[in-house]
Amino acid sequence: MAEYNFREIEHKWQEKWSAQGTFKAEVDTSRPKFYSLDMFPYPSGAGLHVGHPLGYIASDIVSRFKLLKGFNVLHPMGYDSFGLPAEQYAIQTGQHPAITTAQNIQRYTEQLKNIGFAFDWDREVRTSDPAYYKWTQWIFMQLFSSYYDLEADKALPISGLISRFEQEGNARVNAVCDEGTPFFTAAEWKAFSTNEQQQLLLHYRLTFLAETTVNWCAALGTVLSNDEVKDGFSERGGHPVERKKMMQWSMRITAYADRLLKGLNELHWSEPIKEMQRNWIGKSIGAEVVFAVKGSKQKIQVFTTRVDTIYGVTYLALAPESDLSAELITDDQRVAAEAYIQQAKNRSERDRMSDVKSISGAFTGSYAINPFNGEEIPVWIADYVLAGYGTGAVMAVPAHDERDYNFASHFGLEIRQVIEGSMENGSFPGKGGTIINSGNLNGLTMKEAISQCIAFLEEKGIGHGKVQYRMRDAIFTRQRYWGEPLPVYFKDGLPYLIEEKDLPLVLPEVDKYLPTEDGAPPLGRAKDWTYTTESGTYPLELSTMPGWAGSSWYFFRYMDPSNTHNFADKDKTDYWGAVNLYIGGSEHATGHLLYSRFWTKFLYDIGAVSIDEPFQKMINQGMIQGRSNFVYRIKGSNTFVSLGLKDNYDTSAMHVDVNIVHNDQLNLEKFKAWRPDLANAEFILEDGKYHCWAEVEKMSKSKYNVVNPDDIIERYGADTLRLYEMFLGPLEQFKPWNTNGIDGVFKFLKKLWNLFHDADGKFDVSEEVPSKEELKALHKAIKKLEEDMANYSFNTSVSSFMICVNELTALGCNKRQILEPLVVLVSPYAPHIAEELWDLLGHSTSITKASFPEFKEEYLVESSFEYPIMINGKLRAKVNLSLSLGSEAIEKAALSDAQVQKWMEGKAPKKVIVVPGKIVNLVV
Repeated sequence: MAEYNFREIEHKWQEKWSAQGTFKAEVDTSRPKFYSLDMFPYPSGAGLHVGHPLGYIASDIVSRFKLLKGFNVLHPMGYDSFGLPAEQYAIQTGQHPAITTAQNIQRYTEQLKNIGFAFDWDREVRTSDPAYYKWTQWIFMQLFSSYYDLEADKALPISGLISRFEQEGNARVNAVCDEGTPFFTAAEWKAFSTNEQQQLLLHYRLTFLAETTVNWCAALGTVLSNDEVKDGFSERGGHPVERKKMMQWSMRITAYADRLLKGLNELHWSEPIKEMQRNWIGKSIGAEVVFAVKGSKQKIQVFTTRVDTIYGVTYLALAPESDLSAELITDDQRVAAEAYIQQAKNRSERDRMSDVKSISGAFTGSYAINPFNGEEIPVWIADYVLAGYGTGAVMAVPAHDERDYNFASHFGLEIRQVIEGSMENGSFPGKGGTIINSGNLNGLTMKEAISQCIAFLEEKGIGHGKVQYRMRDAIFTRQRYWGEPLPVYFKDGLPYLIEEKDLPLVLPEVDKYLPTEDGAPPLGRAKDWTYTTESGTYPLELSTMPGWAGSSWYFFRYMDPSNTHNFADKDKTDYWGAVNLYIGGSEHATGHLLYSRFWTKFLYDIGAVSIDEPFQKMINQGMIQGRSNFVYRIKGSNTFVSLGLKDNYDTSAMHVDVNIVHNDQLNLEKFKAWRPDLANAEFILEDGKYHCWAEVEKMSKSKYNVVNPDDIIERYGADTLRLYEMFLGPLEQFKPWNTNGIDGVFKFLKKLWNLFHDADGKFDVSEEVPSKEELKALHKAIKKLEEDMANYSFNTSVSSFMICVNELTALGCNKRQILEPLVVLVSPYAPHIAEELWDLLGHSTSITKASFPEFKEEYLVESSFEYPIMINGKLRAKVNLSLSLGSEAIEKAALSDAQVQKWMEGKAPKKVIVVPGKIVNLVV
């Protein structure tokens, strides 16, 4: 047997790839391009576990396959290196986050290189590198200097908007702006002070400063996104979170809502991911209705998609955060209502949206007036209403909305049916029914009633038709240290951009990474955190950018990572274009993917890039789950009972480190060395072995089921790890990690190695012409791989490799014309062994320079068939005959076969049935 020394082979080729720049990508217009990208990781201190590389292996296989197909492949890797964990560590230890991050990146890079990825490491980016975030800051500046023109349907320079204001005011300007932006004439604009003009421009800028309701975590000293809050506590650390209003920078992503929605139709993404984005954007076509408040000058604006049900409104509900909620509380309701507001407003919006079972609310004591019939309607506060969606107020129609129905039923409010239909099972939408109990709307269809209602609202000046989006403008600041500084200074309390020549604005040194004593963000601790202009010295912004800033454009920087004059050269972005294949987790379906699409569309609008969608094809890989092992301790002792004997004792289950278990058998010595309290452990064994129980759970340190890829590589090699991760199942599915099956993959690689070596371990490849059987085995594998690559079915390709190698082994094949194409086939999956065998075959260049083998159908066409010969219904013989023979020739050949004649006993057949290519039936 030839020795397959995987450690030596893998180290050798990883060194060669690095030294020779094998995967270095350059613009080459003579070849088609393929841009393969993974969602770049945050470099945590724990390093990689075996679940992390799953998507990277898949994209690497595709990248290597495309190289074999003649494509010019860009396959980079970098790090999303700003993050809260490094800052929390800095707060605890005083170590600068940059040091921690650099150490973590070094560890990640070592692990990734050990797996043999075809990354162009010269293109590595780190979002925390000033040379990188200089351009994140530059993009922020372009957004600040732009507004969204609805007539042009694109972003335009704010300077052009200012010119229009100077010429005609803003009455005829059709642009995205804040609700309540005042109208002014050209003369009034010119009469405004500089500060007044700058304040008005903030209503239009694509990034702007405004008072916003946020999730504030005092313990972490920062604002958290909805995704970072669970049940009123921070996901990290479990600290209390309160909803409060703060001045925050925001991105006007809502300006792009319709384009983000329409753009989904052109993308090759899974339908569930696209649907998640559609729901997040949440386009609704409806009307805004103004309700007067009895005995008050206040007005309540409500957005509804079902204004046709206006006569069925029996209460209004306000969001707890709404300013109106507090203002409309009457003295007799104040104690209960204010207590409810305090309790309800600190729940995150995500919690409130998802919790449909809990019903809570408080009456304000006030009444609104229905503008259609003058009816007085009670005004309630309810946490199912969100301040950020619509107007923060809901006109409740309990008969035709489930949440309104549940709320009204709970609090004993009227439920009035205004659409024909049965209410036996509670509320019903009634979109196809006829309007009833609704004055002059009676007898109309939903569509007719909506049109009539909107006409009435607009005629009376108490409402209008409106398109509404659930998506809100994205908060763009965090009150923390470890993030990109905003390139903004303040003069008279208003924001101004620093000059581009002063980019990057680099993070300053601070004595601590905590907020200041007066509650300012950590940058408030920096000395001289100011900016000097000709008119004076001014304070810089103290907040930093959110975690999603650097990840919203990194795919462009990979195209030109060393450019000091631009975020990326236009010729290079034109060549590489959109990412052809993007692989990452579905947890980024809304945040990262929406922000990246938003920034790409903006960069397209200003002419910086030539694409308006960043990712053509996207696959969300499933999670590799942990496979936990358990041992059973006899209660009150340090004795452990093997699985099959545990029912004979009073035991309790205990998680055990899976790395000291092999094929569910515990290594006793390693177990005793695992923890000090186990040093004197005793065991009750089965057949001299300790068998463990196993369960599939999430991979985590607390369950001791984290498997380090370094350990697998040390024991079996990187090629085995790569093949095995693909072999576990379809890429998109969740699947458990089970080391028990890895031996089979390792044996396959040894079998592949042995095809090229004789019994003495010497390299032995023949120049003989291959047989039909050998060609058939090879071309079945070629065909299967091409089909699998088109469908991204990586697991079935591994199976086809195994079948092919088994067949060739059985045939004793060692022929170059078979083995050379075979090693090219296997190379995307197991590149190290493939490179070594390619080298042994006499090639002086990398196997990545080879051409993918051409599939030939002719080798799969059978020329003969082994006919089963049935005599009186029983199989008695098999005869191999040419498929070109006709029925008479087949019958003649069958009857002349010696085995058939033996069973016929000299008798003539009474009946002969021949089915060419299938069977011969004889009745004697």
